[in-house]
Amino acid sequence: MYTKILLCYDGSREGRLALREGARLAQITGADVILLAVVETVAGNALAQGADAGALVHQQADFRAILDEGHQRLSAMGLAPELRMDFGDPVAKIKGAAAETGADLVVVGHHRQGVWTRWLNRSVAAELSDALGCSLLLAQKRVEDSELFHDG
Repeated sequence: MYTKILLCYDGSREGRLALREGARLAQITGADVILLAVVETVAGNALAQGADAGALVHQQADFRAILDEGHQRLSAMGLAPELRMDFGDPVAKIKGAAAETGADLVVVGHHRQGVWTRWLNRSVAAELSDALGCSLLLAQKRVEDSELFHDG
């Protein structure tokens, strides 16, 4: 069914749910896993405009820690993910990573928003659904440890 799953991980509660759901799908299908963290474009623009480079380095270190956490979680589930960190617009970078890696499923966490927030802000998930050339899973299911960590 799936041979390569791109897990987009930001360390949030929703990101952790997505990681677990995507990991369970990888276990079931035997798919390879690519773990991706995207540092938002705003930081890159600030650097280009002469802002403090130390802030970007700090943000990069934060995302490296998030990737390391995700790697540890996936390794504990018996998976060996490829790790990727990218900088820029999340939709463009996720789309590019999916195409470059040949992912046939992209898994992202679903961040619930109110009507006004959704109207005022862009929805990465909605933009991804139009941009991707593969399936997209907005993960919301709670996957229990008994499903992830089992013998056999």
